[in-house]
Amino acid sequence: MMRLPKFAYRRPTSVAEAVAIAAGEGPTAMYVAGGTDLYPNMKRRQQTPTTVIGLNRIADLRMLEWTPTAGMTIGAGLTLTELESHQMLNESYPGFADAVRTISTPQLRNMGTIGGNLCLDTRCNYYDQNYEWRKGINFCMKKDGDVCWVALSSPKCLAVSSSDAIPILCAMDARFVLESAEGQREVRAEEMYNNDGINYLHKQPGELITAIKLPPTNGWRAAYRKLRRRGAFDFPVLGVGAWMKFTAAESLHVESARIFIGGIASAPIRCLEAEALLEGKLLTDEVIQAAADEAAHPARPMDNTDHDRLWRKQMVSVWVRRTLDVVRG
Repeated sequence: MMRLPKFAYRRPTSVAEAVAIAAGEGPTAMYVAGGTDLYPNMKRRQQTPTTVIGLNRIADLRMLEWTPTAGMTIGAGLTLTELESHQMLNESYPGFADAVRTISTPQLRNMGTIGGNLCLDTRCNYYDQNYEWRKGINFCMKKDGDVCWVALSSPKCLAVSSSDAIPILCAMDARFVLESAEGQREVRAEEMYNNDGINYLHKQPGELITAIKLPPTNGWRAAYRKLRRRGAFDFPVLGVGAWMKFTAAESLHVESARIFIGGIASAPIRCLEAEALLEGKLLTDEVIQAAADEAAHPARPMDNTDHDRLWRKQMVSVWVRRTLDVVRG
């Protein structure tokens, strides 16, 4: 049986108190909300904070506000279950609600929060094992070692970003609100993530994601689709978030488009060339297929998750096409 290491547990009642504790404790402290990622990692000794800062008593992290002109602001402490069943979110942002609905299982969505999913640790077959297994292979670069077992000559860790919320929020050009003892700032979703399995977040130590801002729904649509072995529970080995704005409400002429692929690298990959093939075009089957084929070119899946990496690369075109079909409606 894997057991948690010893740690001090703090329960602040405000964001200001939480970030003050984090600043005082330094890098040995970590935030926890639902704990569906952090606690298993602690049991495997992948992360070993001496102080854990619980966020479930902070009411400000559980708000949700929406106006047609300003869009929607979602508190990072809302559970995934609360979001997937929220009527306003399903009516105004159905693509994002669909993405949330695909995360893990109902039991874990009852506990996990949207903020936690945005900070999900990167994953790898060589990393997501217990301490004794990892010690047996002499550890890896991500924890206690100095080599990436996925690619022995790689200068950086190749663990994979496996969040379902990140690709579609990047496609939607959402913004994250971060707060620390030094103050508050906002960052675009796509600027939050770095293609490095260890340093995968552009977030300062002690910073806390407090809210997600979704832009107003002014004539655009978004969708998310994922590939996984089982239809429930599994992390994505390929996830596609797509966003398109059309020239008119009933038109299929694409004014602008954004496509992000998750589950194949340490950060979502943006498909700029595929987007260019869509913009200014009528969204026909032929245009969708051409964009889907183009999106597969920058995809370089690594051999450190479920399914064969070459097959996963072949599936990029298939799943981008399916996601664009959903956006087309």
